[in-house]
Amino acid sequence: MDIGHKSKLKGSHKTWNPALLVQLPHKLKISLQSQLRRLAKDNGGLNFGNAFTRKEKVSSVTLESDLEKQLQPWRENPSWDDQPPQIKVSVPKGSLCNLRVKVDVGLPPDAVYNIVTDPDNKRVFKNIQEVTSRNVLVDEGHRQVVDLEQAAIWRFLWWSGTIKVHVLVDQNRKDHTMKFSQVETGFMEKFEGCWRVSPLFVDEKMCFPFKPKTFADYQSCTKGKGRIGSTVTLDQLVQPAIVPPPPISWYLRGITAKTSEMLVNDLLVETARIRGDPNCLKFDEEFENPQGTSDECLIDQITDIKERWAIRRKNAKQYSRRLSQV
Repeated sequence: MDIGHKSKLKGSHKTWNPALLVQLPHKLKISLQSQLRRLAKDNGGLNFGNAFTRKEKVSSVTLESDLEKQLQPWRENPSWDDQPPQIKVSVPKGSLCNLRVKVDVGLPPDAVYNIVTDPDNKRVFKNIQEVTSRNVLVDEGHRQVVDLEQAAIWRFLWWSGTIKVHVLVDQNRKDHTMKFSQVETGFMEKFEGCWRVSPLFVDEKMCFPFKPKTFADYQSCTKGKGRIGSTVTLDQLVQPAIVPPPPISWYLRGITAKTSEMLVNDLLVETARIRGDPNCLKFDEEFENPQGTSDECLIDQITDIKERWAIRRKNAKQYSRRLSQV
């Protein structure tokens, strides 16, 4: 065979090197990106990457508009009598306590959910001493996963203190839930739970004898005048690495129940402020101890929560009356 011909064959093999096929998709990708950029420029800034963001902005505007409509009946009729929460404490095997709190609130679910998930709700919940760290790990518009560290205040009888809490929070506005679980185990082996907010048809009697099952039914039979409240539940499991024996375990359960009661109280005060209730009783003043620490400790020793709240209502009325006379 002719040597020159062999040399040409070698050269032809180099020219059609299969490795070029590997580079082809990358070059096509670069070319396609370049064409899309030119297309975006020619079409007045078309940006496919921002489609999701625009969709979420529209959804947010719709949400605010719907919430505003639901708040209007409350502004026209802010009358609402806050009832003490139902607090049930059970003791599953191997845990300190399983806590379930349930309370009806005079605001629509989205308004209540805004309070519970607000990054700045330290101003509402007095037991949050400091938020040391807050990082949003996942943001899908209606759903966020947040890594949260904060210092929480606890009070029980004559004792008080702070505890560091590091939790992963999964909040989903579609079903109005906020689940939380402890990130690192230490003194606490398990600290987890879930907030749930569900709608409550406050003026359902306006629909009698019809019983509305959906929001649309309720709006129709009340002609848009029916107020929508919320039923808020908190389920929480507290399990230390070592469950202490009585009476220490009794005190710790009391601390957990008392902290939950404080959370509910702060939530009710904030909802009363939002709906513009002129006759709302500011229980936070009573929790701040206008009567003195010893009186509050005596109230805490009353086991019946309804009786405790009745006394606080009475004290709050007297305290407000004294302030108005000053």
